[in-house]
Amino acid sequence: MKNNIHEENIVETTKLGDFCKQCQLDILIGGTDDDITFKSTLVNRPGLLLAGFEDYFGNSRVQVIGNAEYYYLATLQDCEKGKALRRLFVQRIPCVIYSRGIKPSKMEVDIAKEYGIPVLLSEMTTTWLMQEVSAYLDVLLAPTEMVHGSLLDINGVGVLLTGSSGMGKSETAIELINRGHRIIADDAVIVKKVRNELVGSAPDKIKHFIEVRGLGIIDVQDMYGVGAVLDSEDIDLVIHLDNDANLAEYDRLGTTDNTCEILGESRPQINVPVLAGRNLAVIVEVATRNF
Repeated sequence: MKNNIHEENIVETTKLGDFCKQCQLDILIGGTDDDITFKSTLVNRPGLLLAGFEDYFGNSRVQVIGNAEYYYLATLQDCEKGKALRRLFVQRIPCVIYSRGIKPSKMEVDIAKEYGIPVLLSEMTTTWLMQEVSAYLDVLLAPTEMVHGSLLDINGVGVLLTGSSGMGKSETAIELINRGHRIIADDAVIVKKVRNELVGSAPDKIKHFIEVRGLGIIDVQDMYGVGAVLDSEDIDLVIHLDNDANLAEYDRLGTTDNTCEILGESRPQINVPVLAGRNLAVIVEVATRNF
């Protein structure tokens, strides 16, 4: 009885060309604009399946063929080799990657084309290749949430500024950039839970842009240079700007521990009242240094 492993994960579809670019792969079978769907962050070597053991096979996983699988197939007669390959490709796997610069035989190519399975090539060792692909899939399939705020790198600490519209988050971010810190995202932050880390980035359409009321849209990279922007950053601290501040309710001794929960993960949160005459950028910087 065949028992495929069923793994409950987020399903994501991307372009084959984008996947290959990120993981340094060459396409042998498939097109750069073809869609490829991933359902598991795990990567598999199909040696047992090729040898005839079909139980507990993870058909949602990317399959990697290294020296062991390649030389095993080379020992088989054409008839047996064809059966072994069909056992693999009939599973409707996402793709097959040959590591170590291995070139598949004509039979392997023909059977892959017959089943419409992408075949990719890599010069990396099998172990390193599996780590690279798994790391890419960890990010691609990570649980995701869109958060309203600004994300900055302040002295190496990922700081998420939150607060309602009009609080001055973008203006504070601009001042922090002027002070030598770096922006990841403004207004909308895509947060992914990669293992136990919260990783923030910007939507592609607003990446490296900040909207400042009265000035419009500012291209931070164009104005301040590449050293002022980052593509992504771990979220270590949340600073919440609040203009409905009852000062009596705020911590004056630094003894209160507040937290903010995103995607089931808690991060320390500092609540900062927004008052006339306060330099928010300096307060955020000091709070981060203190953290």
